[in-house]
Amino acid sequence: MTKWNIDLGHSAINFQVKHMMVSKVKGVFESYTADIEAADLADLSTANISFNIDTASINTRSEDRDNHLKSGDFFNADAYPTITFTSTSITKKSDDEYAVTGDLTIKDVTKSVTFDTEFNGKGTNPWGQEVYGFEAETKIDREEFGLTWNAALETGGVLVGKDIKITVELEVNPA
Repeated sequence: MTKWNIDLGHSAINFQVKHMMVSKVKGVFESYTADIEAADLADLSTANISFNIDTASINTRSEDRDNHLKSGDFFNADAYPTITFTSTSITKKSDDEYAVTGDLTIKDVTKSVTFDTEFNGKGTNPWGQEVYGFEAETKIDREEFGLTWNAALETGGVLVGKDIKITVELEVNPA
């Protein structure tokens, strides 16, 4: 098994959620680490993957909103500083598509989630190092992870949607 490093300058953990039933708030987690080991990343089914995300690194381009998301109403970042994901199985669906299933822990709740993952290819960077690209996406119900704060709107509906779309974009290279 080879250990692989994430190129943080070419990778991202993004999310989006409906706002006021009419638009979407998008954000990122700016600080995270990952352990990726695989015999061959051209066949992701050989990999073991785990992520540790710094909850307080959430960024939605609104300081007030970010502070609210870090509070006890949502992530309670002081008590739960890390969001984790650990793969439990990886199934090859086609030459470049995989189902990466694992345990996602937010706050003190762990649920199994599956990321639809695409291998975007491999290449050689300007320094002669081999790099591999992946994109993964899943949707979770935030309330299942104890993120239940909301506010009713006068016009009907709620301020924050239940479904969170998570997208992970990775560029990795051998350690």
